[in-house]
Amino acid sequence: MKLNLFWVPVSVVMLTAGCATQRVATVQNIAGNEPPAHVFELKAGNKTGGVNSPSAQDSAEVIPEQLMMASAMGLALRRNPSLAGFSAEVRARDAAALQAGLLPNPELEVGLENFGGKGALEGVDGAETTIAFSQLVELGGKRGNRKVVATLDKTLANWDCQSEKLDILAATAKAFVEVLVAQEQLALNHELLKLAEQTTRAVSEKVDAGKVSPVEKSLAQIELATARTEANKASRKLEAARRRLAGFWGSERADFARAVGKLGDISALPDEESLRTYLDNNPDLARWATEIERSEAAFSLARSKAIPDLTLSAGVRNFQETDDNAFLVGASIPIPLFDRNQGGVSEARARIDKAQSEQRAAKVGLATDLSGIWMKLSAIYSEAIALRDEILPSAQTTYQSTEFGYREGKLDFLQMLDAQRTLFSVKRQYLLALGAYHLASIDVERLVGVPLNDITKTHNKNAK
Repeated sequence: MKLNLFWVPVSVVMLTAGCATQRVATVQNIAGNEPPAHVFELKAGNKTGGVNSPSAQDSAEVIPEQLMMASAMGLALRRNPSLAGFSAEVRARDAAALQAGLLPNPELEVGLENFGGKGALEGVDGAETTIAFSQLVELGGKRGNRKVVATLDKTLANWDCQSEKLDILAATAKAFVEVLVAQEQLALNHELLKLAEQTTRAVSEKVDAGKVSPVEKSLAQIELATARTEANKASRKLEAARRRLAGFWGSERADFARAVGKLGDISALPDEESLRTYLDNNPDLARWATEIERSEAAFSLARSKAIPDLTLSAGVRNFQETDDNAFLVGASIPIPLFDRNQGGVSEARARIDKAQSEQRAAKVGLATDLSGIWMKLSAIYSEAIALRDEILPSAQTTYQSTEFGYREGKLDFLQMLDAQRTLFSVKRQYLLALGAYHLASIDVERLVGVPLNDITKTHNKNAK
């Protein structure tokens, strides 16, 4: 099964995702023994549950010994601390949107006049007591515009949360691939070490029998020591990769025994133009449509602020001297003689232009990134295919022939050793090419939001 990126894991761990986004991708079976493909669809602006901060239950969660990519991503999504911060920001924006739609509170005014003077106004005999209520009436649609801006702020927070989530999932996928590569590298070094031990024993027997020079035994021992050193280095590198992967779900140590997945299954790439059509799936670009909408709503709010608000009041007044009561009403409105929010309107209009320019810049930037990564991925794919189909079989055949010739006494030890080094060097190069292919695939799919296989299938179907 193909280890292509993180779309099956994403489908598994994001079906109950907290941040909102547009339809991002159709997922497929790609990594190890993964569950069936799913489709996940989260729409921008929907009110959904957030990513929770790590809890005691999460900390006690059992890590599978045979760790698949889906499990690694689920752990990262549930327990990565930075996602909890983004979720809290979404909730804060949601609360701000609620607050923005509330009416202003009425005011109660209590006044006592004409008391404590002299003559008829001595004491409170001539006092006038007033109790009045006043209410600010916002005109020009300020409250509605303010609520729209706050709601769009929440949507932008959803987009940012979604981008952060995909960044973490992509980084987790890359760390998972690095663990797979490190595991294979260690296995390759152990294979080389085992072969070096066998060669050393065989050469020692020939030296003891007087068939070859003791120099060959020294060379074999040097090669054995080198193989041991490389094996130890590969073991430490694997442990470091395992800990980096575990760090994405907030663990300081790797509690799994082995990462499960296949590196060798690679496929031909779709053309660059086909990939470009999918860039709108990227939340880093999709958010700018909301950003422009938010700027336009802020412009409407700024214009509505130029309209003065009306304050209405009503109350009752008691005349202590005659013990009579009378009603009073009033209305007040500022005169927009100097401040008509001219600066605020100009600022909001400029921010619309800024958002539109940044949207264009983001689209160009993503297209440029995609072009660079696509060319890199194409080169890596060609290298991996050449290594797999041409160079590696040739190196394997050469080594087998050289090793047979050495055993038959037709070739010397240095020739056999050189062929052995070449073979394992090609194997390492092929392994690194496979790892680089999957890492670059992750970058491409993070940009376009769709599995490369799905794009290829769609392109081939349309071409028929």
